[in-house]
Amino acid sequence: MHDKSVTSAARPSRERGKPVAVVKQGSASVPIYRGESRGTVRFTLAFYRNGQRERRTFGNLDDAKEEARRIALNIQRGMGSDNDLRPQDREGYRTAMGLLAPLGLPLVGVIEEYVECRRKLGSVPLMVAVDGFKARLDGFEAEVPISRVVDELLQLRKQDHITERHWKDLQAIFRQFANHAPGPISEVTSRQIEEWIRRGDHSATTRNIWLKRLKYLFDFAKRRGYLPKNEPTVAECLRPVAPAATETGILKPDAMRVLMDSAPAELLPLLAIGGFAGLRTAEIGRLDWSAVLLDRRIIELRAGQAKTASRRIIPISENLAAWLEPLDRKGPVIPNRWSIARVTSYARKMGVGWSRNALRHSYISYRIAIVQNAAQVALEAGNSPVIIFKHYRELVTREEADEWFGIFPQSPGSGHSQGHIDTAVSA
Repeated sequence: MHDKSVTSAARPSRERGKPVAVVKQGSASVPIYRGESRGTVRFTLAFYRNGQRERRTFGNLDDAKEEARRIALNIQRGMGSDNDLRPQDREGYRTAMGLLAPLGLPLVGVIEEYVECRRKLGSVPLMVAVDGFKARLDGFEAEVPISRVVDELLQLRKQDHITERHWKDLQAIFRQFANHAPGPISEVTSRQIEEWIRRGDHSATTRNIWLKRLKYLFDFAKRRGYLPKNEPTVAECLRPVAPAATETGILKPDAMRVLMDSAPAELLPLLAIGGFAGLRTAEIGRLDWSAVLLDRRIIELRAGQAKTASRRIIPISENLAAWLEPLDRKGPVIPNRWSIARVTSYARKMGVGWSRNALRHSYISYRIAIVQNAAQVALEAGNSPVIIFKHYRELVTREEADEWFGIFPQSPGSGHSQGHIDTAVSA
């Protein structure tokens, strides 16, 4: 059977005149044409290679015939697609093309990609890398928008009946970050998280709260199958911001006495419970008088009211009981949340230096000076023993602590406070 690529190659209509020679090998033939270029005689071979017409020119007929014989021989052997392939190479080529046919991929492109993969993997076999990648993606739903993850988490937390304030805090943080890093949560980078946390002039404490919330968001996404389950999230890789070294701001007993003796009725519960029980301002804002058990000398802070979301029992000292006893203890301890904002201006009006969390810092410092037990104070304050020991130990003397817990309401007409509290403050 005559090779089509050869029969179509010897088309005299495409050349000037008839060929001066035709070299044959079996059914394959390659024509040679004679021509002149700038007075020089040239011999041209014409044949088809991979569906494209090719021409090769020589200065003498013998060289042209030798090349024509080589080309015709290769065509006859069935290697018209590559005239330089050896028989064993031809079989490999045909096998490779057969494997690639269902994929529709070019052989050269596949080889280039394979070589590049092996270069990057080094000694790691390509199949091992592929199996590892497949295992990573097992059960992993990619391309889930971060906004969808936020919606699902907020809905779940609302079903858990968290406080409205806590839910709004989560919503604000998550929505702001979703606007900063739109797109799939699987494509969010540690750099994007760090840039968002470090935006603006915020304290280390605030930034660490944001990071903690985002770690919670990304851990939720992992549990939902929106991130690889066997890998740490990009949020987990970030460390908390190291706070600047600052002194713990505490009030002196004389300053606290000034505040208590002149406090408006609406601020008195906040000052007394903050200074003599150490509750956080936000915790007092969520507190109801039903949790203040004067007969048992304890404040029972429920999990939904505490910052750490765990129940706490805080002892009521004798002087705190004395301040609270005359009050109308019904409903919320702080009915008007604007009262919290007024404390700072009131302290400044009374000439008392004021810092953030001054009441809580003062209580912890004086309390540990009396009980000398960081673990106990940590349990009461809802903090860690490490923090208590590091920031509050030995800031005040035992005498100052006795004076602090000796701040009682003035007796009518006495013009001075009652005596000191028993040093063994009830736990």
